[in-house]
Amino acid sequence: MRNRLVLPTICLIIGLLIVSGAANAFEVNKNAVALLIAKDKAGKTVGTGSGFVARPEGTLVTNYHVLVDAHTIDVHFPDGSHSKVTGVFKVDRAKDFAVIKLKEGFYSTLEIGDSSALKSYDYTSALGYLSAQVNEDKGQIVQTYGFVLGVHPQADPEIPFIYTTTAFGPGFSGGPVVNKSNQVIGLATLEGRSINLALPINPVKEFLDSKTAFSLETLLHEDKTSLEAMYYRGNYFLYGLGDPDKAITEFEKILAKDSNFVLAHYDLAVAYRDLGMLEKAIVQYEKTLQLNPDFPEALSNLGGYYFRAGKLDEAVRLFKKAVQVYPNFIQALSNLGAALNKQGHPDEAITYLKKALALNPEFAIANFNLGNSLFALNRLDESQKVFELSQDQGIDFLSMHWKLYEIHKKSQRFQDAENELKTILEIDPFNEEAKKKLSELPVAH
Repeated sequence: MRNRLVLPTICLIIGLLIVSGAANAFEVNKNAVALLIAKDKAGKTVGTGSGFVARPEGTLVTNYHVLVDAHTIDVHFPDGSHSKVTGVFKVDRAKDFAVIKLKEGFYSTLEIGDSSALKSYDYTSALGYLSAQVNEDKGQIVQTYGFVLGVHPQADPEIPFIYTTTAFGPGFSGGPVVNKSNQVIGLATLEGRSINLALPINPVKEFLDSKTAFSLETLLHEDKTSLEAMYYRGNYFLYGLGDPDKAITEFEKILAKDSNFVLAHYDLAVAYRDLGMLEKAIVQYEKTLQLNPDFPEALSNLGGYYFRAGKLDEAVRLFKKAVQVYPNFIQALSNLGAALNKQGHPDEAITYLKKALALNPEFAIANFNLGNSLFALNRLDESQKVFELSQDQGIDFLSMHWKLYEIHKKSQRFQDAENELKTILEIDPFNEEAKKKLSELPVAH
């Protein structure tokens, strides 16, 4: 699956979560949700995606990038029925959607909603087929739940996305994102971690009743010179195959033809980062922001590099800009809190960290950062509770154990202080300071 991936910043995200939640009283019509299997000339599967039927005669909607390089596309439904893609009504490479034609028949459909009516914190649910679970042309629908974080542009100022906490797993590309009435309001398009992006459905609506189609062969021919097709190939090399060198080759071909292709700069930065070429990554993030100063993920990612380099003023400026552009940007809120702590402003940091945790209480790194703020303010009991919560959520940083040691020692809980020092020595067996502190602790009788 050629998914674009919105990457975490400063390694502050713990991993992709498939969010569960209470289902609606009325279930989504899952028989309208399709598994798409793209194959090459030899019949070998080259990728999978999801989609949904919008018109009963067989008009299906998915992401454009699901079609890239496909010679044939098999379409499978939960009731065991299947079809072929027989034509393409419309592709929009920039917005990343495709309206395609299935073989003649009568298909179950989903109702189309109004994406312009969406507001922050509205309920959303996504349906799709995880690529890892596709076996012998069969898959199982997964449904995830969450809420809207905002609707605003990402790389292109003219193309807004629905930012949502609803998780999109690998393979969800093109699957429906629905509102509380189970109406489609978006397409699952960009897979992230705490944040995922859906293309609003309204730009797709005008093409749902198209009558004239062209062939996949025509699309393949057109895509030979399409920069967007090159981009999705590079994206697939980078995120799907984990081959940054091949991705760099593809992105550089794009930029040789169009130096203003924002996403090529952005993902080129990621590819350089994966190869440990951090200076080159920074240059590409800076070029991304020269072209689009309001690209929230680029702002936060570049802020992360400055944070690690100790350039705290620059990091704070970029994180604040990211939050200004996208007020519910969970990672940027947490990163800003971490940077403000480093600057010695824990009071200000708490405001941003509490907002991040209100949006996602399970965000472990935000709890860790909040613990640091409370510790700096000498609110030790509160700090201890938050640190322990972040531990339960998977955090195991050396600095946290040192702070817990200090908290226990000040409260004369010497056994607990000893346990923290022993944990530090398990992580770092040659830590001389921990050994010295351990020898100095009062002996419990």
